[in-house]
Amino acid sequence: MLTSLFKDFFNSEKTSGFLLIGCTVVSMALANSVVGDGYTGFWETQFNGHSITHWINDGLMAIFFLLVGLELEREMYVGELAGIKKAAFPAMAAFGGVLIPAIIFTALNYDTEFQAGSGIPMATDIAFAIGMLALLGSRVPANLKIFITALAVIDDLFAIIVIAVFYSDGVAWWYLATAGGLMLVMFVLNRLKVYNLIPYLILTVGLWYCMLNSGVHATIAGVLAAFAIPFGDGSKKSPSYILQHALHKPVAFMIVPIFALANTAIIFEPNWMDGFASTVSYGIIGGLVLGKPIGIMIFAYIAVVLGIASLPKGLKWKHILGTGMLAGIGFTMSIFVAILAFDNPSFVATAKIAIITASLISAVVGLIYLKIILKRKFKEEEEDNT
Repeated sequence: MLTSLFKDFFNSEKTSGFLLIGCTVVSMALANSVVGDGYTGFWETQFNGHSITHWINDGLMAIFFLLVGLELEREMYVGELAGIKKAAFPAMAAFGGVLIPAIIFTALNYDTEFQAGSGIPMATDIAFAIGMLALLGSRVPANLKIFITALAVIDDLFAIIVIAVFYSDGVAWWYLATAGGLMLVMFVLNRLKVYNLIPYLILTVGLWYCMLNSGVHATIAGVLAAFAIPFGDGSKKSPSYILQHALHKPVAFMIVPIFALANTAIIFEPNWMDGFASTVSYGIIGGLVLGKPIGIMIFAYIAVVLGIASLPKGLKWKHILGTGMLAGIGFTMSIFVAILAFDNPSFVATAKIAIITASLISAVVGLIYLKIILKRKFKEEEEDNT
């Protein structure tokens, strides 16, 4: 049964997915119009030593990751990840959906200047994936909505770990130690059952600042803070619930769209198609379009065969395959990793174009496939009722 908070999360991500599409189209159109130089130049405007885009990616996205962390915490306590048996199926599927795309990319780019991009095809964009699923309407089984959300959340958790381990600069131990001290204070407050959100929010800002200067990517502060904020009994009065509910709309309708506007301001040079004839494009497109569904299917099947998990009630393997296709929509997280992976602007631009292409292919193929199998199921149910 879908909880009210899950419905809020699903609906906000659904609408955000549609908004993301609009922002992407608008941003790319403006970047390649007569106002292109001014538009792209705006995002590169320096403020306190960093561009506006940099502040969005390191600052606003920390709030996005805070929401992801809170959703993951909720799922672990009372949702689809509560208990090893329930968590094993989406966790194994997500692991396969991370591992196989990374292997495909690495196989094509090993020992090249693009090798650092192996993390790009690992992640799933929650907003886009849910937005595409929502286009299918009421025919989508409730458990399929829950599965794709749990899969995407765990997927993003793996991406966060990858960012922390592989895409952080040299560590400044003093700042990192201070961040650890702030986390300790938050956990102590949690254990003392301090349920007022204000001290946690103040400490989260301090944690973010220390992470920003520590060399470990600042967005990790959002996830760490989420697990330090008390979940309590999970009711509407718990700090975790209150903050998660408060962040849904700002993240869905402001932060993620702003991220899309800033990071898809891509100028298509006359020879932009040449970027497709590169191993970085092959690795990203192959990883997202093929690696995602293959990895998700194989590892989910292994989990069931080994008896450590079971197929969610009401779902069949064809549903899991369709979900795997939609999971190939990398967009937000993939673009985020691409920015961290490459210093060369041309590499980043090529990667962004490949990500958008792969996400479009995954969305269209996944949508058509799921529409066909869900339409068949709907017809079978109608025949059974006549």
